[in-house]
Amino acid sequence: MTTGTSLLRVEIAGAVAHLRLARPAKRNAINNTLVRALENAFADLPASVRAAVISGEGEHFCAGLDLSEVTEQTVAEGIHHSRGWHAAFDRIQFGPVPVIAVLHGAVVGGGLELAATAHLRVAEASAFYALPEGQRGIFVGGSGSVRIPRLVGVSRMTDMMLTGRVLDAAEGHAAGISNYLVGAGEGLAKAMALAERIARNAPLSNYAIVQALPRIAEMSPSEGLFVESLMSAIAQGDEAAKQRVRDFLAKRAGKVGDPQ
Repeated sequence: MTTGTSLLRVEIAGAVAHLRLARPAKRNAINNTLVRALENAFADLPASVRAAVISGEGEHFCAGLDLSEVTEQTVAEGIHHSRGWHAAFDRIQFGPVPVIAVLHGAVVGGGLELAATAHLRVAEASAFYALPEGQRGIFVGGSGSVRIPRLVGVSRMTDMMLTGRVLDAAEGHAAGISNYLVGAGEGLAKAMALAERIARNAPLSNYAIVQALPRIAEMSPSEGLFVESLMSAIAQGDEAAKQRVRDFLAKRAGKVGDPQ
């Protein structure tokens, strides 16, 4: 099934949704229409979807914010614009399913902010990363100041913003941007294989992982451990989890390290 808009194509095959940024002539730069399309797509995912993949058409994942929409904004309009990105990107990170981003070509500015909302990132060898906001006299506004340092650290993000430093695919992988690094043209297949594997997990377990882990990381140790106990008990109490444990004990399930 294929749905979406002219700027965002949504294809659903089985339990996996594939969302493709579709502005290749603009290097998939994000405008207000595309932000709203992303938010709506994740809000309206069918209940049958258990994992999602985000990719970009053409030679680039996403070259960032479409600056033509913001050059004449007032301060109030700028705040509203930024908060709209926050709402859309929260919908991705804290939505109902794990999300994998496929990164190739430019992953710049708002494109890196979008990539950071995903739970896993597969990068192709062509990917490169930059935060040119410092050279353009602006500041990140799509949640980058919160999400990107959790991947690369504050010091590296500061360097990228102050100096315009560009990281290639290998440097980005070493810095923690990508979870997997693959060859040219191999990213989507890898991401879809991961998504299909993730979709076979117990839904409540997946939900706990994507919802609880980032929040626990922000808590004090004692609070985090308490929430961990609650989530562990909730997940174990789910009937799907109980059946998986029974299957494992009865040797009907694969062991760690077995081929998937």
